Amino acid sequence: MLLYGAPAMVEHDPGFGHPEQPDRLRAIHDRLGTTRRGSVWHTPPLADADVLRRVHAASYVDRIFALAGRSATLDPDTALSDGSVEAARRAAGAAVSAVDALYSGEAERTFAMVRPPGHHALADRAMGFCVFNNVAVAAAHARAVHGVQRILVVDWDVHHGNGTEAMFADDPGVLFFSTHQAPFYPGTGAVRQQGRGAGLGRTVNVPLPAGSTDADLRLAFTEVLRPVAEQFAPELVLVSAGFDAHADDPLGQMELSEEGFADLCAEVVAIAERDAGGRLALFLEGGYDLDALARSVAACVEVLEGRAAPEQRDVATTAGVAAVRAAQDVQRTHWRL
Repeated sequence: MLLYGAPAMVEHDPGFGHPEQPDRLRAIHDRLGTTRRGSVWHTPPLADADVLRRVHAASYVDRIFALAGRSATLDPDTALSDGSVEAARRAAGAAVSAVDALYSGEAERTFAMVRPPGHHALADRAMGFCVFNNVAVAAAHARAVHGVQRILVVDWDVHHGNGTEAMFADDPGVLFFSTHQAPFYPGTGAVRQQGRGAGLGRTVNVPLPAGSTDADLRLAFTEVLRPVAEQFAPELVLVSAGFDAHADDPLGQMELSEEGFADLCAEVVAIAERDAGGRLALFLEGGYDLDALARSVAACVEVLEGRAAPEQRDVATTAGVAAVRAAQDVQRTHWRL
């Protein structure tokens, strides 16, 4: 397995007190160490403008590139320091490199420890700590360079990945599946948002209430994601892996544990093994309690390295079951559930 990281991504500094701080990557690296059984660290390249323009407006890419070496405020939550543009280009470069590694045979699984994160970034603007949409860059690269026709994007961040959904809402070749706290920022991801046009039915949202647990997420994955993915039969599985649904996270109000994240990771591993020749890439999104983030990432990396996820015995909450059943009712228009 390949892990992606670069000192340049620590140089992105949105400012004192900002949740998306450089210490997030430091905490992960301290937890994982420089060597691991079955894993190799790689430094990602800089993404060039053409790669980014597959999902972002050319004018937006040009604007961000012009801010290299400067500080700027892109939106109320998203700020750049003098090292941020290189960090954002390395994060998107990790998306490209991770996909290439999967199709060259260099790796079967990859995890890109990137920042700034990406899933809120829209085609023409930054949003919610995100500059370039890394998972969308990965999907577009897989299609353009490797001819991939069916791509599954799973987003388990506590916040809905509105940017990713918007980019692929009318695309029948990308299935976007999201679990997220609702109501919550950014206010999108309603259960009845199902895509549009040719992509109708290719957006699957499972909004969950505050207080949702490991068992609630597991139910969403086993009773919605698993059967939908089996019918879609993806050739590639990409994950927006946010860890801010952890019980200790200061921004979310959900109750997941690191063992719960390992369980979710095992589920996407199984889907990739069954349908996609094992090809699976994870991209870091949120997670703002440093210790909880580091523990959760390490738990997922262990699963990616081949260890079994800890057995979970807890029972889904009444509210969580109701939310999953509501998603099933909506999605039965498009899938056998």
